[in-house]
Amino acid sequence: MTDIGEIAKRFFEACEAGGGWEDCEQYCHPDATFRAQAAALEGVDSLPAYTEWMKGFFTPVPDGDAEISSLGVDAARNKVLVYGVFRGTHTGEGGPAAPTGKTLETDSVYEMTFDGGKIRHITKIWNDMASMQQLGWV
Repeated sequence: MTDIGEIAKRFFEACEAGGGWEDCEQYCHPDATFRAQAAALEGVDSLPAYTEWMKGFFTPVPDGDAEISSLGVDAARNKVLVYGVFRGTHTGEGGPAAPTGKTLETDSVYEMTFDGGKIRHITKIWNDMASMQQLGWV
């Protein structure tokens, strides 16, 4: 795996474990941007804000866990694609409803753009509505 592939893997593991910006910033530019076409992430446009959003998701879903299904490096374009699966159960307080006890298994892809060995931008491809339905939130 190339250096950016290893950095992408470490970022994914820190972010998807709810580490927040404190655990993720070492892999990113401080002004790194974020984008997703998901209503749940409306207004989240910086990587620090996204990592904190993920950290907050562990309040209603405290047993959340993610695994990398595949990772691809496009060295010519300084990009990494990480396809992951996140699983968890709504047992904690928070979210739009009292704990439902329902489980979530959701796929997502990060397209990570690197600059100088650090993440400059991430686009997340994720079906947030399917996730919310699984948790019983809609």
